[in-house]
Amino acid sequence: MTINTFLQIALFSAILLAFVKPLGLFMANVYMGRPTLLNRLIRPVELWFYRIAGIDSKSEMTWLQYASSLLTFSFVSIIAVYGIQRLQSLLPLNPESLDAVSPDSSFNTAISFVTNTNWQGYSGESTMSYLTQMLALTVQNFMSAAAGMAALVALIRAFVRQETTLLGNFWVDLVRGTIYILLPLSLVLAIILVSQGVVQTFSPYREIALLEPTTTSDGKSITTQKIATGPAASQVAIKQLGTNGGGFFNANSAHPFENPTPLSNLLQVLSILLIPAALCLTFGEMVGDRRQGWALLTAMSIVFFIMLGISLYAENQGNPGLAKLGVDQAVSDLQSGGNMEGKETRFGITNSVLWSVATASASNGSVNSMHDSYTPIGGLVAMWLIQLDEVIFGGVGSGLYGMIVFAIATVFMAGLMVGRTPEYLGKKIGAFEMKMASLVIMLPCVVVLLGTAISLLLTQGREPISNPGPHGFSQVLYAFSSAANNNGSAFAGLGANTPFYNGILGLSMFIGRFWMLLPVLAIAGSLAEKKKIPNSNGTLPTHTPLFVVLLIAVVVIVGALSFFPALALGPIVEHILWNKN
Repeated sequence: MTINTFLQIALFSAILLAFVKPLGLFMANVYMGRPTLLNRLIRPVELWFYRIAGIDSKSEMTWLQYASSLLTFSFVSIIAVYGIQRLQSLLPLNPESLDAVSPDSSFNTAISFVTNTNWQGYSGESTMSYLTQMLALTVQNFMSAAAGMAALVALIRAFVRQETTLLGNFWVDLVRGTIYILLPLSLVLAIILVSQGVVQTFSPYREIALLEPTTTSDGKSITTQKIATGPAASQVAIKQLGTNGGGFFNANSAHPFENPTPLSNLLQVLSILLIPAALCLTFGEMVGDRRQGWALLTAMSIVFFIMLGISLYAENQGNPGLAKLGVDQAVSDLQSGGNMEGKETRFGITNSVLWSVATASASNGSVNSMHDSYTPIGGLVAMWLIQLDEVIFGGVGSGLYGMIVFAIATVFMAGLMVGRTPEYLGKKIGAFEMKMASLVIMLPCVVVLLGTAISLLLTQGREPISNPGPHGFSQVLYAFSSAANNNGSAFAGLGANTPFYNGILGLSMFIGRFWMLLPVLAIAGSLAEKKKIPNSNGTLPTHTPLFVVLLIAVVVIVGALSFFPALALGPIVEHILWNKN
């Protein structure tokens, strides 16, 4: 690795940390109903929306009512997104006259975008009209992110309140997260991206004359190429800020119309981690102890940077197969060196790997390089970060409530070791909380491993695999890891746009989102009813370096024990064979 690599990572880290505290405190003020700089402008809009929607902003909900509202909203959203895709050919803003999306792909995409997964088995520019991209997909980029943050806020309130069944109002939290946080940030980012060359237009696709006309195998002369455009900047902004992922174009963030310059690349990769990192400070502020938020952020950051270092090292080593052929893979003035297969030369290895680790950590799923072309260890890093229940930053809201569940498990285990009743933030952790926490931690593992096994047993699951052997196994394992943990990225070598994969991956995304949300909200309901216990000499401090180490150990051990056998069949054995041959 070069000095340039270290400088770029240092710049990225410094900018991210600089925004964590102010944004985190701003979001805490929004959800706590405190005045903010945007109140004068947005508060009238908020009140107007409550009025026309018939929302009583003063009323609060039990965890069951909160969960029912969230699920009802999500189910209606799934139906709406499905319907727009199926009726696409009859709707306006379809300049290319694209046909209706197939039933199985519509089913998969509807669940994908409502669950904040944004897995795409289709090519955006040849499948979705402008209206579908905006009304169905972009809207859900906002709504799914706001719903995840709302669930997190309900859990945080459970630690603050005592002897109550009320956790806030889902509709109020949803509205505030959208209009105070996601919309303003997306507007600013979209304007900057447009200034960098990201397209934002309703004009039809452009027919461009080729500089070098060509001839097809049947003798037909090709002199022009159709260039896809569209309202991309508005979708790109929220897809990154909301940790949604997906892409307006099939090449995703490697496409020059989505990510044209080094500045746009830096802003987008920062946006991926910005809100998940800042929510840690929101948590600390809302529970009245900012040290708690810094502790969780530190645990996330340590794992993130270790994995980033491993992936950077692996990709900079290059491809041993090419080395045996005498191909020069050394760093020079003419090339960045290392394994450049599947990577944009304008981004190089450092920015490609930084993006892959960020997108895998943050449940984002957008890519500016193809993970299928990474070294076995580089691919393993991205896959394993996803398999850690997406708690190393994770999705907006979902990542932090997942990490809080791991923190609950950590204090429970520590309590068992010293023979004390475990406590977290003044609340006793009992059998019910641990049962729910076990569901949150283990259910995605079961879905990933069971889905992979079923797919490899069936002909419909094996036929779309593009590579035989361990790499093909990795493609399937990555797909289910991404779906069940609501990440959305892919190895890109699996032909997943089939009725079989659209169905089983859609089901995996649904379970991975909602079967985790329900136990989290159940934990919130249980904790809110309990009294707060004053700290004593026997209380385990949860803001110290010791607790950070314990928390990392629990997260890593659970991930290692759950997936090591499967990883051994895929990227690990591929790495051994790669170097042997």
